Amino acid sequence: MGPAVLRLAVATAFIGHGAQKLFGLWGGAGLAGTADQFAALGLAPPLAIATLVAGVEFAGGVMLLLGAFTAWVTPLLVLDRLVLAWKSHLLNGFFLNWSLTPGVGHGYEYHLVLVAALVCLAFTGAGGFSVDGWRRHSAEAAAAGLARIRAGKV
Repeated sequence: MGPAVLRLAVATAFIGHGAQKLFGLWGGAGLAGTADQFAALGLAPPLAIATLVAGVEFAGGVMLLLGAFTAWVTPLLVLDRLVLAWKSHLLNGFFLNWSLTPGVGHGYEYHLVLVAALVCLAFTGAGGFSVDGWRRHSAEAAAAGLARIRAGKV
């Protein structure tokens, strides 16, 4: 049950961040604003990268929420977080800027926690109540059925 709880929490964070980047929800910059932010970080072409990152975060979050293709989604989201931490937060140190001091950016601690959670999910799987779990169970049941047929125990 633990991986499922972790998966749902991480999925919620990525869906929220992706929706901010794609649709401008919850105070987000939207796609054009995200492209401007990426251009300021020196990432080019900014609109294409913004679209890719927003799509990976939103769709990856939805896939995590469903627990579908977790082994494929987690490396993409880890890469997303590592690049963002490297390009935007590493120079600001470890901690978030909780006091919102002007001119001081956030550190990379949030990204570190998300990367650690994603790595855990990559190793443990999606957990209960997931598409991956259903697919694994269905494949095991089909294999057991074929084994019974081959053994003549049907």
